[in-house]
Amino acid sequence: MKCALVLLFFVASSFVKPADRVKDRVIIPDGYHLASPDSFGQWLGDLPLKPVGTPTRNYRGEIARTDAYTAGVIDMSLGKRDLQQCADAVMRLRAEYLYQQKKYNTIAFNFTSGFKCDYLHYANGYRYANGKWVLKSGKDHSYKTFLNYMDLVFSYAGTLSLEKELVKVNTAAELKAGDVFIKGGSPGHCFMVMAIAENSTHEKKFLLAQSFMPAQDIQLLKNANGNAWFDLSSPANIPYGELVNLKFLKRFN
Repeated sequence: MKCALVLLFFVASSFVKPADRVKDRVIIPDGYHLASPDSFGQWLGDLPLKPVGTPTRNYRGEIARTDAYTAGVIDMSLGKRDLQQCADAVMRLRAEYLYQQKKYNTIAFNFTSGFKCDYLHYANGYRYANGKWVLKSGKDHSYKTFLNYMDLVFSYAGTLSLEKELVKVNTAAELKAGDVFIKGGSPGHCFMVMAIAENSTHEKKFLLAQSFMPAQDIQLLKNANGNAWFDLSSPANIPYGELVNLKFLKRFN
């Protein structure tokens, strides 16, 4: 039994390093190198992770039911409500990037109803009521206001609305960090591509992140065998792994 446990630990740990950023946590496969990302992809790769071995927890503080698939936990707030689920995590990552870049006028997501919920309206004191903006407060561009805005988005948007906002990626060669595998539905699901590794023949492997239901930490994922690198030619042995397929691949415009 002891030998088996030692072997299990070796297999589980041979893919990860005690690094504190997404792009440094997982050992790059032999013959591959990290692809040069665009600005959003660079930001995703530089996201801080909690220490190796940190479990994924849900919004109640309990170990998440997806914890067995954790390669790392992104060090980002979750909140105390059951809001930041699968599509919400993708929108949170995109919005956090735009907020940190001070591109406030580009932060906007559609509700499932079709209502466009933009951050500038919210930061300027408008609140959503009965399908429209109503001025109810003063201007406040603080990070707390941003998080409150995201909670509003999480409450009324989801995979159905996000899937419609994203644009189709047509070929595997176009795959890049920041892309999203998504299938809209109730609930539907989605994954975000966090980093790309490429070999000399331009074959690509990639890291994925997700949240889940109930709301949980955004986790960097690994397959059932412990390997965190996914590709389009092999089955993804994770819940909703069938979505890791070119026909579900989209990106922010």
